[in-house]
Amino acid sequence: MTINCTEVTEWKWLNESRMVTVNGEIAILAPAHTDWFNNPVPEKGSLSAPVSNAPFFYTEVSGDFVFRARVCPNHRYTYDACSLMVIRDERMWAKAAFESSDFGTRAAVCVVTDQVSDDANGCNIDQDAVWLQIARAGDVFCVHYSLDGKRFDMVRLFRLPVGERVKVGLEAQCPAGEGGLRFFCDVTLEKRTVRNLRTGL
Repeated sequence: MTINCTEVTEWKWLNESRMVTVNGEIAILAPAHTDWFNNPVPEKGSLSAPVSNAPFFYTEVSGDFVFRARVCPNHRYTYDACSLMVIRDERMWAKAAFESSDFGTRAAVCVVTDQVSDDANGCNIDQDAVWLQIARAGDVFCVHYSLDGKRFDMVRLFRLPVGERVKVGLEAQCPAGEGGLRFFCDVTLEKRTVRNLRTGL
């Protein structure tokens, strides 16, 4: 298991789960019916409580950074995903995910949450694993994906006033199914500011 980081504290659990190493990859168990999502659609006239029960393995980071990993969600159920997340608290966070969509596809997805979640599917991806990246510059973030780990394309650019210090880490989810392993490798977290958020370079 390799996590390369600079200037960060030790890694911790929020919603602790089982982690194993399989062929050099980190595998986190996503228990059944786990997610991070603050549904923006009212039910019976009111918003439901935030859902924040999926395992999250994180460290805390101050200032700008670039966070990247190759992920393989082992897709089986709708909304199965591996995610990279940035969290202030359960009502302000963002995640970059490779997810089984409710349209029968696999997609690069970005969810931005400020009280409620703004959920957006990016492009459909016809392969089992992709690279995801989140880059921060001040209060502005950009999510990217890559098919080969070399060329990264933008999924979403957004502002989120999370404060100077945030939780940054790996999330494993299974909102609609009976659970499963989510695989992460080539995880890097660099304390640096990209020159161009849209390109991630």
